[in-house]
Amino acid sequence: MPHSTNKELILGIMVGTTGISLLLLWYHKVCKPRTAMNLPKLLSLGNAFDLVTSQDEMQNDQGTAAIYQGRQLQILEKLNELLTNMEELREEIRILKETIPKLEECVCGELGGKTTAHRISPQHRARKRRLATVQSSGTSNSSEEAESEGGYITASTDTEEQSFPVRKALNKYVEELNLDALLQKADNLRMDESKKMESFELLCDHKEKFRDEIEFIWRLVRAYGDMYELSTNTEEKKHYANIGKTLGEKAVTRAPMNGHCHLWYAVLCGYVSEFEGLQNKVNYGYCFKEHLDKAIELLPAEPLLYYLNGRYCYAVSKLSWIEKKMAATLFGKIPTSTIQEALQNFLKAEELHPGFSKSNYMYLSKCYRDLKQTENAMKFHDLAEQLPCITKEDKNAEEEMKKQALP
Repeated sequence: MPHSTNKELILGIMVGTTGISLLLLWYHKVCKPRTAMNLPKLLSLGNAFDLVTSQDEMQNDQGTAAIYQGRQLQILEKLNELLTNMEELREEIRILKETIPKLEECVCGELGGKTTAHRISPQHRARKRRLATVQSSGTSNSSEEAESEGGYITASTDTEEQSFPVRKALNKYVEELNLDALLQKADNLRMDESKKMESFELLCDHKEKFRDEIEFIWRLVRAYGDMYELSTNTEEKKHYANIGKTLGEKAVTRAPMNGHCHLWYAVLCGYVSEFEGLQNKVNYGYCFKEHLDKAIELLPAEPLLYYLNGRYCYAVSKLSWIEKKMAATLFGKIPTSTIQEALQNFLKAEELHPGFSKSNYMYLSKCYRDLKQTENAMKFHDLAEQLPCITKEDKNAEEEMKKQALP
């Protein structure tokens, strides 16, 4: 029988006992006012709960009823408190049962001299970091801010309400690096698509030490964006996007003239918008464009900025009439752009970095097709097909090109 059912049954019995006792007292008072009532014999069970009263109390029927009712309620309260404590103890035992095998595995690996080979994989560690954050957010109200990884602040979300009994493994083998060496290593790892998660883990290992360094913070924001892209689980995506956006906001506040801070804050705003309703989605759209424009002003030679701006312009140019009307109703203004503006941004990215990405070529082909320039559309379609699929975005571009009819 489930534990909750046992609790309800016990409480029901106690309440029933209280009712029977009061009924007998009422019967003695109303129906047999001249008959003495042998309360010690009737309520002999009460001796176990320290319910013995004085002779004076027993002579006053009305007072006796009130006293016994009060003491029965006290018994119920104590019983409820006991059952609650038992539930908490049961939960702690369950957590220990699930944690101890993992601890034993770690200890065995270290004693066996396999420290390096046994080190927890970045993906597993990333998941454990996320779950640790979820646990901390469960101790506060959902509308309040919760402490996220490494002491950073992030808003609690509905997806973080469930907690898991996973404890963060102790990593005693973090390589000590100075800031410059750390940033260089993280950047080099990130250049390899398969090592983006390792770059993220490297930054997380050093966030307590460099958490106030702007060059470190915006790279950590970027790394949360990478984890968003690498994740296939919606809950994880939302988690990484929310933390990254909060860090990005901190970065642009502290370093308003750093273009990279604006760039990655804009990117994370775009990721968060994927989980929002229409009004917040439009809000984040304006925020994305504002910080993207600022980043272009500060980093005019960064091709990624023009690619992202081209994506924004292309999406806005494709808004339907009803979507534009809804935006105007909500905010009093309509985002506007054209295919030609989108094309110029994609061309700028290609100019700054020839062969920038398969996706950039794909969008160039789409823009030229929309403008009825068939020859150019086919040219960039072919260029896109020649580039290998490396990133997830490349694979998405490949799938989209397969669905497109050639002009």
